[in-house]
Amino acid sequence: MSLTATALRSRLYEVLDEVIRTGQPVEIERKGRKLLIVAAPARGGIGSLEKRPGYVVGDPDELVHVDWTDQWKP
Repeated sequence: MSLTATALRSRLYEVLDEVIRTGQPVEIERKGRKLLIVAAPARGGIGSLEKRPGYVVGDPDELVHVDWTDQWKP
């Protein structure tokens, strides 16, 4: 879809919702230049976290059973 800036102004939220819904970019013409409105890729929860192998040195299961009571201060 291609729009002028004036057409975009009158339909802004409708156009933005369409970009989100369809994933198709919208081309806007302004002062002889072309601009694109593009939906950024969705980021999803814990699955999108970067893996950091080797961050925990040793057996991670041992961390569950560590007694931290002497470190805790109310």
